[in-house]
Amino acid sequence: MKICFFLQRRFAYLGHNLAVILKEKYTELDFCGYVNLRSSFDFLSSQKDIKYSTLLLDEDMQKKYKEEKLDLNYLQWLEKEYGTPNLWPYIAVDRIIISNQLVREYPYDKPSYTHEEMLQLLQVMSKAILSFLEKEKPNAIFFSVIGSMGSTLLFEMAKKMGIKCYRIANCLKDLTTVTDAPNLSLINPAEASSLTDIQQKQLLTKAMVFLEQYRSMPVSYFTKSDPQYQQIDRTKQLQILLPKNFLNFIKWVFKYFYSYLTSKERFDYSYTKPWYYLIDGLKRKVRNIIGVNDLYDEPDWNENFVFFPLQFEPESGLLHVAYFKTNQLEVFKQTARALPVGYKLYIKEHPTMVMYRPRSFYRAIKKNPNVKLINPAIKSFDIISRARLIISITGSCGWEATLLKKPVITFGLAFYNQLSFIKKCRAFEDLPQMVKEQIENFNYNENELLEYLIKIFESSAPVDLISTWDDAGDIQRQKKALEPLADLIAKKLGIRA
Repeated sequence: MKICFFLQRRFAYLGHNLAVILKEKYTELDFCGYVNLRSSFDFLSSQKDIKYSTLLLDEDMQKKYKEEKLDLNYLQWLEKEYGTPNLWPYIAVDRIIISNQLVREYPYDKPSYTHEEMLQLLQVMSKAILSFLEKEKPNAIFFSVIGSMGSTLLFEMAKKMGIKCYRIANCLKDLTTVTDAPNLSLINPAEASSLTDIQQKQLLTKAMVFLEQYRSMPVSYFTKSDPQYQQIDRTKQLQILLPKNFLNFIKWVFKYFYSYLTSKERFDYSYTKPWYYLIDGLKRKVRNIIGVNDLYDEPDWNENFVFFPLQFEPESGLLHVAYFKTNQLEVFKQTARALPVGYKLYIKEHPTMVMYRPRSFYRAIKKNPNVKLINPAIKSFDIISRARLIISITGSCGWEATLLKKPVITFGLAFYNQLSFIKKCRAFEDLPQMVKEQIENFNYNENELLEYLIKIFESSAPVDLISTWDDAGDIQRQKKALEPLADLIAKKLGIRA
């Protein structure tokens, strides 16, 4: 059996360790990989633990686009065979290609490619990935995220070729799920349960205890998104001027420029040039010193309101699986217009985005007369508990609200969409009626949620993917933490030691 990993950025080290564990425990396995970042590629090429039959590097494919003559006949064939239903989603999902973000810092939003060059990129990458799949013929491909032109092509082409595509996802703290469910959900309804009656009862008890503990003390699965870990206080932005911090910053700048001058990565399209980092960082500092505190509104816990948390961007939750893609402002405007009389829309910034969002974005939000912009220092759980309805594009806040028995509407392929009492809005004209139904006739079903949690527990391994992801510096500790996940992957693939 051959397994392919999509080894993007820092996940390359985690994915490689998964391959090492699988190879050690299940010897009849071969591996190939699609890699982002040249540093990851160099690591994977030089290590001796796994002999990858092919490592396809995203940056090397990109370099060939200028030599590629645009072939509309080929692109029309590609659209017919792999369009969803056309080819534009492959371009729009890639934040580097469509906005030059990651190379430049949000809110920068100006592509460095023309339309024709984007099509050339699509042409080059699709040919290389199709050739890769036809040559390697993997039995399964594992993704942790799908959020670029290359990863989306790999996913859609593999599906069309009958190759199993699995997603590695973290939805509950200390639990990682492996799923081949359609629409990126966590649970595949077509997958039969292997639980005995005793195991079913044990997991039911576990689900009930989990809900009881969560509701008494709710905790976000991504701890660092909590306001206490973020620089939401503008005075913290001035800490760089302290002598020790400023000296460390100057040292870091010299190291960055030296790294740029000596690294072969500097020619890659995904590499952030040091002057871009300095320019965008200076703009961010000035923006945050000015601050937006004067734009925040005080919440009134006695009034009726709907809560809509802002999402981090750019991210695949907005670019790939959101019905209306990345335009959060338009979604807020339409939501405000869909509320019953006397209701307010409370909007709160994602704590990790406070440093990046420009004042103009918040001013645009506040143009809506029935909208309040809430200080991100206030925890989302305090707002959720008092809200009549929570609306989320694809964010985890909707899942947290669901666990707290709150009505939810989503604007994208959130994994918890499988629950029948979650309303899915695909068209703005449907939103007013959905809001009315969720406020007046919310049909929450505790048994359905418990059954869903049982299926999550059954399809998950006791691994905190986020903290393990960050633990790339200690290979042995990361490998030990990943063993249950490797065993779950083997179980999903039906392979034995």
